[in-house]
Amino acid sequence: MIASHKHEFGVIEIYSNYIIAIMNEGIVVKPEYNNVLLEYAEKYFSEKPFGYITHRINSYAVDPSIYFETSKIENLAAFAVVSNQYINISNTQLEKIFLKKPFEHFFELDDAIEWVNNKISAST
Repeated sequence: MIASHKHEFGVIEIYSNYIIAIMNEGIVVKPEYNNVLLEYAEKYFSEKPFGYITHRINSYAVDPSIYFETSKIENLAAFAVVSNQYINISNTQLEKIFLKKPFEHFFELDDAIEWVNNKISAST
């Protein structure tokens, strides 16, 4: 891990090729939180593709309009959701509609990391 940042909405961990986000219980992920992702994309991945993994350990809601802005991050190569909760699996199907980037659901974090790394390799 390169860095870890705690925010009011959760923890963001920065790795060499990807970000892992663990959101706090009960929050609503809003479009303005996308500014944090943009900041980290510029700071840590300015000249290379990266992936974003949301590890949905806690229960929270996502405003799907956030994905319109997330789709504009040019070097975002992959977006993964990790969860084994049924509600998150069905939510992922809905969220995929709004994000114009490769977007997949995984049951295991290691599988998500492998997929993200493969997407990054394919985009370079």
